[in-house]
Amino acid sequence: MSTPTPATGARSSRLALLVVGLCWLVVLFDGLDMFIYGSVLPHMLETKALGIDPGKAGDIGSYATFGMLIGALSSGTISDWAGRKKTIVVSTAVFSLASAVCAVAGTLGVFSLGRFLAGLGLGGLLPSAITLVSEYAPRGRGALIVGSLMTAHQAGGIVAGFVALWTGDWRVSFWICVIPLFVGVPLAIKYLPESLTFLQAKGRTEEARALADRYGVKAPDATPGERRPAGTERWSAVAALFRGGLWVQTLFFWLASFGGLLLVYGVSQWLPSMMRAAGYDLGSSLGFVIVINLGGIVGMLIGGRLTDRFGGARIGAIWFGATAVGVYLLSVHMPLAVTYLVVFLTGLFLFSAQAMIYATVAARSDDDNRATAVGWTSGMGRFGAVFGPWLGGQLLATGSTTTGFTVFAAAGVFSLIFIGLTGLPSVKRPTNRNTAHPASATG
Repeated sequence: MSTPTPATGARSSRLALLVVGLCWLVVLFDGLDMFIYGSVLPHMLETKALGIDPGKAGDIGSYATFGMLIGALSSGTISDWAGRKKTIVVSTAVFSLASAVCAVAGTLGVFSLGRFLAGLGLGGLLPSAITLVSEYAPRGRGALIVGSLMTAHQAGGIVAGFVALWTGDWRVSFWICVIPLFVGVPLAIKYLPESLTFLQAKGRTEEARALADRYGVKAPDATPGERRPAGTERWSAVAALFRGGLWVQTLFFWLASFGGLLLVYGVSQWLPSMMRAAGYDLGSSLGFVIVINLGGIVGMLIGGRLTDRFGGARIGAIWFGATAVGVYLLSVHMPLAVTYLVVFLTGLFLFSAQAMIYATVAARSDDDNRATAVGWTSGMGRFGAVFGPWLGGQLLATGSTTTGFTVFAAAGVFSLIFIGLTGLPSVKRPTNRNTAHPASATG
């Protein structure tokens, strides 16, 4: 790659930031679509829209997260075949069109289908967006940019709260979630470049180098035609996570991830409805959605720095403990201002705690097994994401919000225990000398 002049370097930097900005926008749309169901749910339950009740609402939430599980698991294979750019475009189109299905649904079955289809798109988008951003991030800012990208999801949750407050109608809210089809999709088609590693793997080396030169980033070093490991090799990589006594550490990470995502998706969907049932008015209940996501943004920005300094296992345990305390306190009726503060602090810890699990897994893994270890930890956590919304519906159906908040708080304690156990000397694996992560991130 040629050495850029100041003028071309500035232009390349602007182009790279355009990629980051567009990915941030589509991830915001992803967050909007994910949080909109929980935001409109109090109104749907009060009006018994489509015959919905808490139990059925929990089922629908699980359909969406099950779709996300399928989308996340299949996105790697699809993006390897079609490319990261096309995966982002198609995923955005899918969850936008699925929102249209929800908006016109005349039965709960059709509405449920719409949420499941939305989950497919929601689960497929984020992995490709992270990959693209990490490749095109300005030099020396990769970690910062990827961390900033994750704030877009919480920004989408904030928008979802405002949309539900502004419209007061669940059908209109879902129609607004179709906007990405007419904004995000055309912009992505026109301005997003293809993944450099994808082009390299397809043998389009010159195209990859030209794009790298244009955007002022480093071209991938991989040889043309390089592929991911074959099926047998992939299973060998998974088996390596259980060899030499590592099965204990692996199991603890999986259990912590299960509890963490159960908590994230359970609270995300059911917070407004549970607060409404606890006696808060609809406006305040939706305001809590906005505030918890504001806290989430702050948590994302500071959590990574603390993890780098003190280790993911240690900070993750503190974060999950603080989340459990915050969620439990929501069962106590306090002055509104104090409740908003508790919700903000809960969001600060809730959304970034799960990221610390992934950071710890990555830091403890060998270079060759890192992607497999993180991927399977995330995959096991997705089962918690499916279970959380269903569990929330069953808890709300009991009529006791105290029980609901207590059970979700217990999920935080569950994850605290297992992420904390990974830091014990008898479980903790010595840091791999070849790891790209700082030693302090080993937890």
